[in-house]
Amino acid sequence: MLDTSIEHLRAALQRFPAGDDVANSAATFLAFLESSSEVFHRHHGPGHFTGSAWLVSADGERVLLTHHRKLDRWLQLGGHADGDSNLSAVALREAQEESGLADLQVDPRIFDIDRHWIPARAHEPGHWHFDVRYVVRATGSERFAVGDESLALAWVPIAPLVGDPAIEPSLRRMARRWLAQERR
Repeated sequence: MLDTSIEHLRAALQRFPAGDDVANSAATFLAFLESSSEVFHRHHGPGHFTGSAWLVSADGERVLLTHHRKLDRWLQLGGHADGDSNLSAVALREAQEESGLADLQVDPRIFDIDRHWIPARAHEPGHWHFDVRYVVRATGSERFAVGDESLALAWVPIAPLVGDPAIEPSLRRMARRWLAQERR
């Protein structure tokens, strides 16, 4: 049986703009997608797909970031696919679970991709996350609830992220992409 969400992901990656960064290229993600039927599961040794949310305020001026408990860094919301190949649904689910926000809307188009190494911890070997990121917009209350996976959550103005060297490079890239998209 053909999994339409995998077909949609394949087509979306094929349409994703080419960039200079080979590790974060759509071609790298497509090759990984074709490498195994297990790429959406955590037990897949080399790594797995994750879905993340660039969760923006209704006015488009702020993004909700999490101070990630395990990684001790400020990041976008997101998490493991756990077998779900519909990564936009994963991003939406993770945004809802990690923020406590309702009334969220996900744009099904891929906003960003990022392959990053997750170091070994306790009973988990090091592995790659092939993170596919989607814009999720808050359309109702922006009062969040900090969950177990976060040390804190904060609505952060997007524009200053672009030049902040203390912020993860992929967050700076998404801020640049968001601002360029909003100006069109």
